[in-house]
Amino acid sequence: MNYILNPWPWYISGPLIALVMSLLLYFGKTFGMSSNLKTMCTVLGAGKFSNFFKFSWKDQLWNLTVVAGAIIGGFIATHYLSNDSITDLNPSTITELQQMGFENAGTHLVPTEIYDLEVIKSPKGLLLLVIGGLLVGFGTRYANGCTSGHAITGLSSLQKPSLIAVIGFFIGGLLMANFILPLIF
Repeated sequence: MNYILNPWPWYISGPLIALVMSLLLYFGKTFGMSSNLKTMCTVLGAGKFSNFFKFSWKDQLWNLTVVAGAIIGGFIATHYLSNDSITDLNPSTITELQQMGFENAGTHLVPTEIYDLEVIKSPKGLLLLVIGGLLVGFGTRYANGCTSGHAITGLSSLQKPSLIAVIGFFIGGLLMANFILPLIF
């Protein structure tokens, strides 16, 4: 069964994000998925291979609650907050995606032409995931944080490096969506 998640209205999700950010700032913590992944890698022994992962992960144990929350929240959203409605995409977007080979644009949360298990098993799909993963990892390390960390924590605390990083993320997304993605598909 395909689950379609509709976004929560701004008047619910916005205040919830603000509440979480206020609590994190109050306790002197920052939010970002890359810091959670860094903590997980350190727990799993990545410090044996790279000095980047040599730190006291026990001081960052709270980061893992974000990972647990993302997993539990994803389960709740998928099983209890989903419906069978189709994502409402602009008709011109659907036409463009169909011209690129995305047959069922908007009917799934993520395109099956990229994320289906059979696609991942193919050489092209596996190569795209590996290259994409390396680029995301490099970009996250180079920007000293991920999109969620910079866009939510960094911008809310008025950090100039986060503003520069977010501008770079948007430029990269626009280039990918408009120039690189059509070449791949």
